[in-house]
Amino acid sequence: MTVKGNKIRELREERGLTLNELSKKAGLSISYLSEIERGSKKPSLKTIDKIAKALNVNKAQILETEQLEVSLTLGERIRLIREEKKLTISELAARVGISVSYLSEIERDTVNPSVATLRRIAEELGVSVADLMGKEHSLGYKLKKLREDMGLTQAELASQAGVSPGLIGQIEQGKVQPSLKTIEKLAEVLGTTPCYFILEQTSPEQMLNLMSPELRELLLNPNVQSLLSSICTLNEKELQFILNFIQLFKKSGVMEE
Repeated sequence: MTVKGNKIRELREERGLTLNELSKKAGLSISYLSEIERGSKKPSLKTIDKIAKALNVNKAQILETEQLEVSLTLGERIRLIREEKKLTISELAARVGISVSYLSEIERDTVNPSVATLRRIAEELGVSVADLMGKEHSLGYKLKKLREDMGLTQAELASQAGVSPGLIGQIEQGKVQPSLKTIEKLAEVLGTTPCYFILEQTSPEQMLNLMSPELRELLLNPNVQSLLSSICTLNEKELQFILNFIQLFKKSGVMEE
């Protein structure tokens, strides 16, 4: 995890603290803190917590932006956003409807919450599930990475997919959600399937970790796997028909019998 060593030094000096004084407040050695400020040491999240508390700032202020978005675990993101919202772990647990001990385990990454619990946490924190899962799982991030891996500019990809360069830029920045038809065009040009982009909002591996053992077992059933593979080849109209059928089926109450 990368911290802004120069920012730590700047904040320390703003508060009139010497290196020795801050090291004592944070419970760190002077030499280690000096190395962190020079950028020659990469501290653990626990150490970052100590420094942030000693400086009385949110640790987001001393973490590199890209590192914050990509390298934090699910639990670390939940904890960081909770602290930014000035919520105690007890307050968030009460709002979500889970125990403090369970939320604590989630934040320590010792357990994986169910999708339903994750959605409630995201809702109470005022963010999307994708925000909690991390930027690296967003459609825009994956589109940009795959485009760059293939050596294509936004203009070149746009030309081959029959869309505007501006739209590609907006998708990559997460400003717009493309239609399935656009996703199909992009997938074809980039040599992948629409599912690659659709599922990236919450990666397949992480989604499996968030599911109950019973649901994971069901998804590993050969018949279900075959169905999922077939879905990836559907066009927009066919997929919409399937979604409408599922909604109608659920409303009929048959699935609850």
